[in-house]
Amino acid sequence: VQLQASGGGLVQAGGSLRLSCVASGRTFSSTVMGWFRQAPGKEREFVAAIKWSGGSTRYADSVKGRFTISKDTAKSTVYLQMNSLKAEDTAVYYCAGGSGLIWSTMARSSEYGYWGQGTLVTVSS
Repeated sequence: VQLQASGGGLVQAGGSLRLSCVASGRTFSSTVMGWFRQAPGKEREFVAAIKWSGGSTRYADSVKGRFTISKDTAKSTVYLQMNSLKAEDTAVYYCAGGSGLIWSTMARSSEYGYWGQGTLVTVSS
């Protein structure tokens, strides 16, 4: 599975961005798609995840109510709509694919076997 993330950029606090992640290759190998982020000097952290089948989702508490993860199965694409952005949302955002995940493991980066290259989101205050 190859993952290509895009959509990052510079935005003012309070603004919005939409990230996209296109999956190609053996996409059936991935049943869950997730977004993680890594800020400078910090560890990678979970943001959101969605199941290809059924569309159940999970969010980090820090983004609940502001971010929305969605999918377009026909396009093999997962989106992360980010609203009300804050300076602390500044990070490199990575999309990831995994298989066999359940709700309790969707936030663990170690459960994901496929990773995109990352896209930088910078929120100016």
